[in-house]
Amino acid sequence: MFRNQPKGLFALALANTGERFGYYTMLAVFALFLRANFGLSAGAAGTIYSTFLAFVYFLPLIGGIVADKIGYGKCVTIGIIIMFLGYVLLALPMGGIESGSTTVAMIGMIAALVLISLGTGLFKGNLQVMVGNLYDDPQYADRRDAAFSLFYMAINVGAMFAPTAAVKIMEWARESLGVSMNDSYHFAFAVACASLVLSIAIYYACRPWFKHVENTAKQAAASGQKVEELTPEQTKKRIVALCLVFAVVIFFWMAFHQNGLTLTYFANEFVTPVITGVQTMAFDIINLVLVAILVYALFGVFGDNSRKAKTIWGCIGIGIIGALAYKYLNHPAELGISAPIFQQFNPFYVVALTPVSMAIFGALAKGGKEPSAPRKIAYGMLVAAAAYAVMAFCSIGLLTPSAQELAREAGEGTFVNANVLILTYLVLTFGELLLSPMGISFVSKVAPPKYKGMMMGGWFVATALGNFLVSVGGFLWGNLPLWLVWSVFIGVCLVAAIFMFAMMGKLEDATK
Repeated sequence: MFRNQPKGLFALALANTGERFGYYTMLAVFALFLRANFGLSAGAAGTIYSTFLAFVYFLPLIGGIVADKIGYGKCVTIGIIIMFLGYVLLALPMGGIESGSTTVAMIGMIAALVLISLGTGLFKGNLQVMVGNLYDDPQYADRRDAAFSLFYMAINVGAMFAPTAAVKIMEWARESLGVSMNDSYHFAFAVACASLVLSIAIYYACRPWFKHVENTAKQAAASGQKVEELTPEQTKKRIVALCLVFAVVIFFWMAFHQNGLTLTYFANEFVTPVITGVQTMAFDIINLVLVAILVYALFGVFGDNSRKAKTIWGCIGIGIIGALAYKYLNHPAELGISAPIFQQFNPFYVVALTPVSMAIFGALAKGGKEPSAPRKIAYGMLVAAAAYAVMAFCSIGLLTPSAQELAREAGEGTFVNANVLILTYLVLTFGELLLSPMGISFVSKVAPPKYKGMMMGGWFVATALGNFLVSVGGFLWGNLPLWLVWSVFIGVCLVAAIFMFAMMGKLEDATK
């Protein structure tokens, strides 16, 4: 899995993990910070939050256009520095409703968001362009999809630990330093500062491994590197193919990111709030980490490794099984769960299932049967539809959200087991693994050399538009039967998949 990849992949993936860990740590508590520190309503805080997210995903387009002119490595470095300054502003307590003055704090917070979104725009897409450039080398070309699966897994390692890190550092600040609840948020933002320092340290310590992919096509040609030459017709064909993919992934993200809206509403209103027995183990982040490591240990034992490596992985696996057995014997009899805790399952599944996905496609590749990246994206849409089919089936017979609210107020209501959402996130993650890393890989391969940064930025614009359309789920939530709400997303995913299959010839032709 990790063998026969260029060293630059691991350096860039770790640098990105550091940045993403800081970003998700900040994001985990940011909406709560807005309400606590400034006394904002839920709507006002949500407006600031969503506007920030929109800029985070739109600005990579501008960052890509800039990078196509001045170089990808230069933009990545500038982006990290700008982001760091933004997180520093958030980490500094500038006042709030506790001090009776919010003006300076509000100005500082807005300036911080501008810097973070601008820095992300310069950093995020261009780092992924550099990863793709590593695989322009013929000796690595056939490992491009696997590389982006590993890169995507690294992102989710940061996402998996970030919420816990934010909560724990805030608790430590309050209990050990005696700071107020409002001031403790700044310690979470300081974690983001520290993670960026680590990120840029990794980047520059390992830079010799990937320095050759930092330049634009023009810069690379000037330095004597071989650059792919395309005719205007080929360039147009590739850009059209990419735009078709962008149009499809808008609807995937619209459905997928219901995990932060309607699926969270469902968890809050329809899932039994207390779980018992062995099921409590699934809601302990330590258990999830142990299971993820166990998956890698099993691949290490049964993979194509040396006897020494197999022994080491075997010992790690036995140790983890022992730890899980101990946790099983000492698990709590019952546990109260809250809706946000379900957010940990998606990044856990990504980390744990990436080697499974790579093994499956590796086996297909050996037999010459591995599907193309566009075909994987289409399959991903079908799997996403299947995830919502699970929700639709399990929602038959449940009350509408409005009726459930009245029933809960009366001490009644209809509830389902937490396993419904756990299973849904499992299926949805399989779709994500087919679509997201494969889509990024497709962009890096097909984008014309002169427009790589801009095209990678286009991927993030599609993501931003999908995030904007997530709100559709909120408008459906209320008086409609739940099975009908989920059926809307089934339909969206199926239509997008049909469109992809209809355009498959054009899309696959663009990769030749």
